[in-house]
Order: sequence, then C-alpha cells, then structure tokens
Amino acid sequence: MTSRPTSRGTRVRGTRQAEALGAVLADLPAFSSAQEIHAELRRRGESVGLTTVYRQLQVLSQDGGVDTIRDESGETLYRRCRTSGHHHHVTCRSCGRSVEVEGREIERWADNVAAEAGFVDVDHTEELFGRCADCT
Repeated sequence: MTSRPTSRGTRVRGTRQAEALGAVLADLPAFSSAQEIHAELRRRGESVGLTTVYRQLQVLSQDGGVDTIRDESGETLYRRCRTSGHHHHVTCRSCGRSVEVEGREIERWADNVAAEAGFVDVDHTEELFGRCADCT
C-alpha cells in the first residue's frame, strides 16, 4: 500500500496495523462502528489503538476505500466499499444487513434542490433504514 497524504497530514501506510485493519474490514459482513472494529482487532491479538483505528478509517473513507453511514443515533459506521462509484445504502435496523443502491431519483432530487438554492458541485449522503425481508 502506498502512502497517501490527507488534509491533516495523516497517512495510510503499508504497516502491520493497516493490514490488520484491512483484514478485519474484509471479514465484517455489515457496517460496524470504530469501537466494534477495534474490539475485533483486539480479539485477533492486534495491538492497535482506538485513535489509530479512527484515523485509518477516516483516511480510507476519504480515499473511497470504505463506505460510511450514520446510524439512527448519529454514530458513524464503516464497511469495506464494494462498489467504486457513488451509491447509497438501504440498511436493516434489526440485523444490520446493508444493500448498495444507485438511487438515481435521489441524485436528481439532490441536483434540483441544490440548483434551486443556487449551489453547484454539491456532495451528499443519504442513508435509508428499514427492516429486511428476513427480519419482518
């Protein structure tokens, strides 16, 4: 893994810690909090600090390596990105299962709202929560 600077000078390096974090992210089936990811690293015997986990996740999120959503309480959750293009998620409130969706209607809506307000070059995030078929 090559070093990539971020706006705060933090870098993701090809360190043992970064590799361990990548392995955990690859194995997690659902979005997880930084604390849950840190706990899994510790369970696997890795000595990675929680602050390091947060920093690495922030860099990976900025670089597009992980998806982030905010749960209903506002906590940021992370998952290895499965799609390289812009997308949204529908996430089950009960089991945490998440499905990536394109959301063309959301894109049109966001573009229209931004244009009406006089904005251009707008980014957005949309999180949709419900209950999946297995949990209903």
